[in-house]
Amino acid sequence: MAIDVILGLQWGDEGKGKIVDYLAQGYDMVARFQGGPNAGHTLKFDGHKFVLHTVPSGIFRKNLLNLIGNGVVIDPITLRGELDTLRSAGCEYQSRLLVSKKAHLILPTHRYLDAASEAAKGQEKIGSTLKGIGPAYMDKTGRNGLRAGDIQLDDFRDRYESLKRKHLGLLSAMPEVEFDLAGEEKKWFDSVEVLRSLQLVDGEYFINQQLKEGKKILAEGAQGSMLDIDFGTYPFVTSSNTITAGVCSGLGVAPQTIGQVIGITKAYCTRVGGGPFPTELFDETGAALQREGAEFGATTGRPRRCGWIDLPQLKYTIMLNGVTQLAVTKIDVLNKFEKIKTAEKYRYNRQTTDQLPFDICGIPVEPVYASFPGWQLSLDNIADYEGLPEAAKTFLDELENQLKVPVTMISTGPDRSSLILKESMVRHSL
Repeated sequence: MAIDVILGLQWGDEGKGKIVDYLAQGYDMVARFQGGPNAGHTLKFDGHKFVLHTVPSGIFRKNLLNLIGNGVVIDPITLRGELDTLRSAGCEYQSRLLVSKKAHLILPTHRYLDAASEAAKGQEKIGSTLKGIGPAYMDKTGRNGLRAGDIQLDDFRDRYESLKRKHLGLLSAMPEVEFDLAGEEKKWFDSVEVLRSLQLVDGEYFINQQLKEGKKILAEGAQGSMLDIDFGTYPFVTSSNTITAGVCSGLGVAPQTIGQVIGITKAYCTRVGGGPFPTELFDETGAALQREGAEFGATTGRPRRCGWIDLPQLKYTIMLNGVTQLAVTKIDVLNKFEKIKTAEKYRYNRQTTDQLPFDICGIPVEPVYASFPGWQLSLDNIADYEGLPEAAKTFLDELENQLKVPVTMISTGPDRSSLILKESMVRHSL
């Protein structure tokens, strides 16, 4: 049995949580393979809204296993808060939530370092969420990190203190920032006790055994492909591999286990924090997209930069990920627009192309747009593809024609039920 993958094709915030939650009913397990509490996967159903940062988005589906893979970095404080929310919502997770022992931990001093490092950059800030993710991954690659399995060892406290001393040494050379280390440590160690109460497993053995038993697994990514540490808009990127390749290293599975790759894109484009964004709009249209889409970060609360959908950028991430299906989200945000645009090419260095430049941070890129009529109708209560306005179908057809990947899901609102399936095109490995 193969592992299907669901991931974002833009700069994050594409609506992955909702799609994972919907698709999860057809799987036996959902596994997060990278990222940390900088993720904010939003789910809305039965009149309630939940934002998950570390816990996989399949947790609200009864009898479904959920694995936090080794590629994830875990802040025990954030995880404890999520578990409190699940408990308050009546969601039983104790028997269904598993944590890979090889997942690395975010210490309070990682967050301290993150804040001090960002302050030191001044005007060159990269827009970190200040959750300690970058410093935690640096310790992982620097072979200094603490892992979830370490909390079961007798010398865990000694290992913690050793890493803390290293961090304090680094902080001594950085700008002073306000941080209550003693208070954060108290919360952290209390939260580690909650982590101890969960099922810590050898994730790579566990997931491969599930595959041997014929179980269906959905791998869930965080952030977006344009934030990938290798292939994103470096250096304005996250600290992990957000693309399909990250599934193998983030869960401990072989490449041939990958099945369908479902790429998520908004019907327009957004970005949080600094970095290049070729189709960003600085006019009333951009403000209207932000307003209609309620574009504020689920994790940080920061306003998102908004622009038209970028097809060269999507072609790039579709190529990197081997995308087999597209889910288009937030198409309802475009309901009021008289005209809708898609960036079909780039102009830079006296050429017109659909390829991204190596130095996209330094080279001015001018999008070449195509324009389409809007539908100026509500999409509420439309249950199938044929019921969509003709202008909406023309827009979606253009995406398929340009991107050469079938659109199989269209999200018409934030609720779990606001999802249209193009039934004849949905690949039935799902």
